[in-house]
Amino acid sequence: MLRFILNDKLVETVLPSGSTVLDFVRYHKRLAGTKIGCREGDCGACTILVGDIENGRLVYRSMTSCLMPLGIAAGKHIVSVEGINLPDDRHRLNELTPVQQALVDTNGTQCGFCTIGFVMSLTGFMLCETATKYEDAIAAIDGNICRCTGYKSIERAAELLTEKISTKPASGHLGWLVKNEIVPAYFENIKERLLALRKSNSTASLQSSETLIVGGGTDLLVQKQLAVKKSAISHVFDTQTLKGIILDNGEYKIGASVTVTEFAESTLMQGCFQELKKYMKLISSTPIRNMATLAGNLVNASPIGDLTVFLLALDASVILNDGKNKRRIKLKEFYKAYKQVDKTNEEHIESIIFIPPAKDAVFNFEKVSKRTHLDIATVNTACLVQLNADGSIHDIHLSAGGVAPFPKYLSQTVAFLKGKKIEAGVLKDAISIINTEIAPISDARGTKEYKRLLLRQLFLAHFSKEESLIKKVIGN
Repeated sequence: MLRFILNDKLVETVLPSGSTVLDFVRYHKRLAGTKIGCREGDCGACTILVGDIENGRLVYRSMTSCLMPLGIAAGKHIVSVEGINLPDDRHRLNELTPVQQALVDTNGTQCGFCTIGFVMSLTGFMLCETATKYEDAIAAIDGNICRCTGYKSIERAAELLTEKISTKPASGHLGWLVKNEIVPAYFENIKERLLALRKSNSTASLQSSETLIVGGGTDLLVQKQLAVKKSAISHVFDTQTLKGIILDNGEYKIGASVTVTEFAESTLMQGCFQELKKYMKLISSTPIRNMATLAGNLVNASPIGDLTVFLLALDASVILNDGKNKRRIKLKEFYKAYKQVDKTNEEHIESIIFIPPAKDAVFNFEKVSKRTHLDIATVNTACLVQLNADGSIHDIHLSAGGVAPFPKYLSQTVAFLKGKKIEAGVLKDAISIINTEIAPISDARGTKEYKRLLLRQLFLAHFSKEESLIKKVIGN
C-alpha cells in the first residue's frame, strides 16, 4: 500500500509502484490539469511540485510526473495545479493565484497547453526560501517548453513575480505565501502531516515477477516504461541511509541517493568546484536534476552520461553492496562494454568516493550538444590537472563521452601527459593518442568524424587556461 498526500488529501493506492504519478493523477484521480506531452521529461507540460522534509525543513521541488514512479511519491506531498488553486469560494469568482495572474497580465499564454507546467514551476520558485532573484525565476522554468509565445512574455511574468517575492519578510516564508494567496492555507500544516505519515507509512513494493532498483528513473522510464510499470520497484531515490555528502578520512563520500540538485547545492561540492553552477546548468533541466541520482547515472552506463564523465575525471570509486558484502571498485574499471558494468544483479551502489582535488589542481567539464541546454551530449569530457612548479604535469585525469561504447577514461593519454609540459607539440601528440583510444560511431547526434573533431577541440579547451594554471602553481 502506497500512501501520500495529493494536494490536500491523503491517498492510498495498491497500484504497481512502477506506474507513473502522471497516470495516477490524470486517470485515477481525474485531475486533468496536469498534461501529457512528450513522456520523456523534456517538455514540462506534466510538471508537478513534490514536497518532502529535508534536514528538518519542508522543501518543494518541481518534477516531471511522466518520469516519476508512483513508489517515489510515497510519504510525500504531491501537488498538481488543482492543489494550488484558491479555495472553492474564491475560485468560483474566477480569481487566480498571483502566479497565474502574472501570466495573464503579460500575455504569457496562447494555446495554453504548456501553461500549467509554467505555473507549477514558477510556483515552485515562489515556494523556495532562498530563490529571490530574477535569474532564479528563469532557472525555475528551464524545463518548460512553449511553442507559441517566444518566451518574452513569460519572462516578463517571471520579472513581476520576482518583484513580488522581494517584499517577503525575513522569516515566516510559508505564512507570507498563504497570506498573499500564492498557495492555499492547507500548505501550513503539510509538514506536520508528512511527519505523521512517515511514522505510519508502509511503502513496501507489491510482489512481482521482477523487482527493479530505481534511482530517479529519469532515463529508465523513457527507455523501459512498460517494464518499469509492470515491476515492483525498490527505489533508492530518497533512501535516507544512502543520502548525504561528507568528507570522511580524507575522501568525499556521496550517497547513492544524492540527486544532481543536492550535489549542486552542497557547500562541500561548491567549495571543491568553483564553476559547479555552470557545469550543472549544462546537465538536463531543473525538474530532471531534482529527480536524477548520481548512482543512477553511473549504473545507467550511458556512453554520454554527464555525471559519469564528470566523476571519471576525479578518478572516483564506487562502493557496491549485495546485502552481505561490500566491495570497492574504480569507476574507470566499472564499465566493460555497451551497457555492461562490473556489478551483479544483487549489488547496488552504496556510495561514490573520490579524493578532494589538490588546492592547486584545476578541474574543467566541457559539453557540446545540439542545444546548449536541455539536451544530451554529442560529446562531453572532463579533466583534472595538477602542475609542478616548473609547469610540467604532476597529475592528470581525463575522460570523454560519446566517443566509445561506454564512458571512457583516457588512460593512455593520461599516461603520456604525466610529466610533460603543456606545449603545442605535446598537446598535438596527445590528440593523436586520444584518436587511438576512442571509437565514435555516426548517429543522430553527429558523424564519427565530427565527434573526433569535437573531442579534439574540447580537449584543447581544458588547457585554454594554461597561463593561469602555471601562475597559480608558481605564484607569479
